[in-house]
Order: sequence, then structure tokens, then C-alpha cells
Amino acid sequence: MPSTSTQLQDCASLPSGSSSWKYDVFLSFRGTDTRNGFVDHLYFALHQKGIFTFKDDLKLERGDSISPALLKSIEESRLALVIFSENYASSKWCLEELVKILECQKTRGLTVLPIFYKVDPSDLRKQRGSVGEAFAIHERDSGEEKGKQKVQRWRNALMEAANISGWDSENGTTHGVLFIPYALLLFLEERFQSGSGIKIIWGIMFESS
Repeated sequence: MPSTSTQLQDCASLPSGSSSWKYDVFLSFRGTDTRNGFVDHLYFALHQKGIFTFKDDLKLERGDSISPALLKSIEESRLALVIFSENYASSKWCLEELVKILECQKTRGLTVLPIFYKVDPSDLRKQRGSVGEAFAIHERDSGEEKGKQKVQRWRNALMEAANISGWDSENGTTHGVLFIPYALLLFLEERFQSGSGIKIIWGIMFESS
């Protein structure tokens, strides 16, 4: 079982350069949980490092189908940061994003790094608590067999992604100070500039106001 402490050490390599990459990083997140706080700080920190990052700024999700343009943005990204939060699994859009992200990991060499924002990774893997409640609603609303198969794909994707070593924000937030993994930013900056992989040593950065 992967470690998720802030001192996690993990080896990761990004896909080699390609003319198909439009974004360095794709951020997958639940807006109601993280947009006006953690995600905005992280996006700003990445931007300051010159790391070109896709962040969906649509505040309202319309319908059940994810935008084809959003799926294309995942395909055009070199790395996906998946920010798991309490209500991530309640969003059909987030789960569809996650399925696509893992598909691109297998077919396009997309690197996937999860951030567990105020959630226990084991709750995601075992799909209990708010995660279990969200899937109970998805299954209730799924209707025919095709819908049930889609929900099962979401379940499988969530379990798979939650088993990837990542950063646990619960060990990086104290006394109202929001920490962002500083070494992650260095890793991304150096990897995009040099084209060579380095070892990630998760650290801390960024004090919120």
C-alpha cells in the first residue's frame, strides 16, 4: 500500500517531449471543495514556475456529459494532478475525467500524481464514508445496464487512482497555513526544462493569507 506522507519519496518520469503536448499539467478537482483555496494557490504556484497548467474555470456543471474539449485537454497534457477531496466522487464530471486520465496514462504515457485533500486515501480505495454515499446515489440514478457499467468504471478508476502514491494534505496543513509540495514544483520545472526524470521528495511551500 503506497505511503502518502509529506515526506513521501517516489520516482516518476514524464512522457518525452511531443508536439501533441499543449499543457504541462492538467488539474482535476471538485470545484466546490477546492477551487477558491487550494486549487487557486496551486495553480498560481505552478504559473509562477512557468508550468503551463489547464484549470477548468467553469463553475457550473451542465448536464451529465463531460465536454469533448475537456477530454481533449487531458490528451494534450503531460501530467495530471488529481486532487481528491470530500465531494470529488459525487461529481460525474470528475469521475469521467478520472477515467479519461487513467486511459491516457495507459495509452499516451500521461503521468498521474494524486493529491489527497482532507480525505483519507483508504476511504477512496474502500469507497466508504462520503465516497460510498456518492456511489450509492450514482447507482440509484444509473438506470439500465449501460448506466450501471459506467458507474462500475468509475469505481474501478477511483480505486486504481487511489493506489497511486501521492501527497496527503492532512499532513501539510497546520494552524491555517496551506502548504503546497515545493519539491513537486521543482520536479515539474526541472523535468519540463531538462527532459530528464528526477526523484520526487515531497516537501512544503506556500503560505496562504
